[in-house]
Amino acid sequence: MKQNEPHPDRGTVSASKERLRLWLRLLKASRTVEAKLRENLRTEFDTTLPRFDVMAALARHENGLKMSQLSGVLRVSNGNITGIVDRLTEDGLMVRVPVPGDRRATLVRLTKRGQEEFERQAAAHETWVDFILSDFSADEAAELAARLDQMEEGVSE
Repeated sequence: MKQNEPHPDRGTVSASKERLRLWLRLLKASRTVEAKLRENLRTEFDTTLPRFDVMAALARHENGLKMSQLSGVLRVSNGNITGIVDRLTEDGLMVRVPVPGDRRATLVRLTKRGQEEFERQAAAHETWVDFILSDFSADEAAELAARLDQMEEGVSE
């Protein structure tokens, strides 16, 4: 729809208004999906989405990450993940390992038990997301993902 083009349901609507509506729908959809995932993680695994996110980041980095790297990957502050890492360590799902040559730094990485637990949770997570987004064909999902990537690149420039 172009600027000031008639909308079949609402008369003349500016492109900026339609984009604003799209943004609000994206936010609502994202929050709805996230809420469902949080609920599923809580009820099926007695865990939280932030714990899942930390484990997911570490699952992609087998050798571990420094806390600052982990917070960078997750785009949160060190303070936001310290408590999560502490609890995951207490639960035996991850360990802290000294960084050779840097007395102040430690790496965090999943234990074997943590890897196994993450694999269980990740398999369920994929099933949940697949179900939630099942109204999209594979081609539609790929096209929408590509359009969102375009948007993100445009915002990043």
